Amino acid sequence: MYNYLLTNKPFLWTLFVVNIIGTIYGYFWYGSQLAVTPAIFLPFVPDSPTASLFFCIFLAFFIIGRNAPYVEALAIITLFKYGVWAVIMNLLTLYTTGDLVWQGYMLMVSHGAMAVQGLLYAPFYKIKLRHLMVAAIWTLHNDIIDYVFGMMPVYSSLTDYMNEIGYFTFWLSIVSVAIAYYLTVHKKRKRNLYQ
Repeated sequence: MYNYLLTNKPFLWTLFVVNIIGTIYGYFWYGSQLAVTPAIFLPFVPDSPTASLFFCIFLAFFIIGRNAPYVEALAIITLFKYGVWAVIMNLLTLYTTGDLVWQGYMLMVSHGAMAVQGLLYAPFYKIKLRHLMVAAIWTLHNDIIDYVFGMMPVYSSLTDYMNEIGYFTFWLSIVSVAIAYYLTVHKKRKRNLYQ
């Protein structure tokens, strides 16, 4: 039943369309920040929509029966990382200000789903260690761009906590890479061992 749902073409197309819409909205949400971002940093600023774009590319390949392991590695790591990150940042905003606009709750639901969907498709990824290493470098490099060069997403109510958020984000990246490794490379090796 689980495999049938995740590989069902109408479901895949629905997931693809939902993610495309979410990706476009995400880039729109970053519009004001992107307008003042130096060109060299543009690929690294819109974190969540780029993560969902990776997943859209994976879905497009998956629908036609192909794999794109580098994209899959980027998708599973960044979807989980930025999905969890956005949920935590919105909860932190609620905690520090005592209030959260309705868009904040919407972002928590959508980003929570984002984190989960990347993990659900782990059995279908063809990720090897080299793919994971490239995705890990991209992810950690993105943290440097965000918190060393100051290109992180703007949450005005959390400005006083940027050092702590940067530290948390670094370790969230490590955890995301570790989870991706466990669900793909490690499990594949374990299956091969028992075959």
